[in-house]
Amino acid sequence: MEVQDIFLPVAALALWTLLVLGLVPIARFRAAAAGRVSAHDFKTGESAQVPPDVSVPNRAFMNLLEVPVLFYMACIVAFLTHHVEGRLITLAWIYVALRVAHSLVYLVYNNVMHRLAVFAISNFVVVAIWLMLTSQLLHL
Repeated sequence: MEVQDIFLPVAALALWTLLVLGLVPIARFRAAAAGRVSAHDFKTGESAQVPPDVSVPNRAFMNLLEVPVLFYMACIVAFLTHHVEGRLITLAWIYVALRVAHSLVYLVYNNVMHRLAVFAISNFVVVAIWLMLTSQLLHL
């Protein structure tokens, strides 16, 4: 295993984030073409007039920019300090899979309890990544 292997799950999550981002204008333009929204509905974000099927892709995208910052940062720290090991890479891939699953639940059928469960588990994984990395860095 090489230290740069940590960038494979990073790249996978970044690619997934960009794919979800692509859904945002598609949903908005389709809704605008159907007369369901106007440009004014997005003047300060999304107004209350924006239908859920139009706002969900944007929310899914925003979720991929919030807590995952901690994941990206941990991976960069691990790379820069040469603390990349098999357990960390495994946890990184688990985190990516959970974030993809969270997005798919959101985008496909949006069951709040399923979404919450996957979100919570992914947060525990990112905490585990940071605990492992901190332990290694501080030689605990």
